[in-house]
Amino acid sequence: MLSAKQLHLAGRHHTLLPPTSLEANRAQVMLVQADGQERRTALALALTGRMKPSSGTVVLGHDHAMAALRKRSAIIDSPEVNAPENHLTVRSLVSEDLALVPFKFRDRTRPTAWLVKHGFRDILDKWVEELEPNRLLHLQLELALADHDVDLLVVDSPDRHTADASAWLPLLEQAAAGLIGHSHDAGLPPREVIVIGVVGRIPDGWTGPTAAAGQEMAPVTGPAEPAEPAETPEPPEPPEPRAAESDEPAEQAEPAESPEPPAAEPDESNLPPEPVDTPEPPQAEPAEAPESDTTNTEGGDVQ
Repeated sequence: MLSAKQLHLAGRHHTLLPPTSLEANRAQVMLVQADGQERRTALALALTGRMKPSSGTVVLGHDHAMAALRKRSAIIDSPEVNAPENHLTVRSLVSEDLALVPFKFRDRTRPTAWLVKHGFRDILDKWVEELEPNRLLHLQLELALADHDVDLLVVDSPDRHTADASAWLPLLEQAAAGLIGHSHDAGLPPREVIVIGVVGRIPDGWTGPTAAAGQEMAPVTGPAEPAEPAETPEPPEPPEPRAAESDEPAEQAEPAESPEPPAAEPDESNLPPEPVDTPEPPQAEPAEAPESDTTNTEGGDVQ
């Protein structure tokens, strides 16, 4: 298994690769989406140990040594790194690539015999620029797997040649299943390998494992869901402006409450007690004034 955790490339003037985490397994094709050719190439170089990360780790199996990663991996068709040059003939390309294979695995036959043995008789006399994208990719996969130490293939931007994924995706799946490479040798069973395609866009209908440059596996699975409820405290923010608006009507609410006392008209139903006050009987007392007049007559009697 290939495991990359927080793999990051700083670059001189800008970030080449933001922290990226992924896991790829043997016998599977993983497609990793990255924007821009520069970022795709940087990711391919980092995953194969050709570029030292600024931070993070990338491990193939249980060996953490970068030298072991470089030995057991191959980068394929990377622009301005090892993409075949158009001015080369197919025989020259094969001759150069086979020269890079360790001597113990090197096919001692001539390039022509190697091409015939691996089913490329039809392109013996062609130039690289004449080959169809799928045919050229197939040739590069065969050359990379000529090294029996290789357990990881990283294909840089296979979709840059054609938008038709059927031209390159089946080849990656065949390589992962061990149907390309040293399986041509008699007595050797198909050997499954890890295959990663670094692409500009994930093809429609692809259901296999995927990742993206800048994606961190741990945060994506867990915190993504709690992040949504974390936004729920935002509803308390609207109540704050409402509270401010409620202050002004609060003062108006006091006069609004004043109609409520009149609403207690059942208290006014006690109007009978108002006549009970009867200040008129005290007016009846001055009606007794004529009695005081008799006292004055009595005074007259005294005289």
